[in-house]
Amino acid sequence: MTIDDSQQLAPRRGKILEALAQAERKVFTRPAPKSAKAQMEFLYTRAKRSTKALAERLGVSTRTVQRYRAGQLTIPQKRLHAALVEETESEWQPQVKARAREQAATSTGMMVRVVAHFGFTANGSSDDGRERTILTPISPTYAAQILQLQEAGATEHELHPVVAEAITESYFTEWGTRAKGLRADLTDVRSIEFEF
Repeated sequence: MTIDDSQQLAPRRGKILEALAQAERKVFTRPAPKSAKAQMEFLYTRAKRSTKALAERLGVSTRTVQRYRAGQLTIPQKRLHAALVEETESEWQPQVKARAREQAATSTGMMVRVVAHFGFTANGSSDDGRERTILTPISPTYAAQILQLQEAGATEHELHPVVAEAITESYFTEWGTRAKGLRADLTDVRSIEFEF
């Protein structure tokens, strides 16, 4: 790894993907490890005690992994810090996350709070969009679609239309009881939060 590689920032997740990860963190029954050494130790055990496998997963040298595990290094650079946090949280309490995801996809759905620009199309006519702040439930059907897309590695761009459909169904058309044929486009997401 070159110095330039180590100084590059980790790629940022989009707002929807980050909100889904944040919702998963809220269901943890115990906090995930916070220090770089504790995160490295946790990931080392998850990598079946293979320094080489962990180094490849984090994009660092095996010597770097060894130094963090020994406590010789304690403050990771931004890219490694982001990788440690993301990898630790993705592996932390998998059964707790699986139960919450299963419940959202089959019975309870999710809540979404979003501040975004919504534009509308209905039966060939259009209505000027505007920024709205919306808090609404998402049905288990749409929750399942969103979580399946996330699991499959969908991009932020691929998640936008599904989230927009879910919000349209529950908020704008009230589960199909009004505004038949309305389609809302979700753009310029300022903030978004999900809750299982």
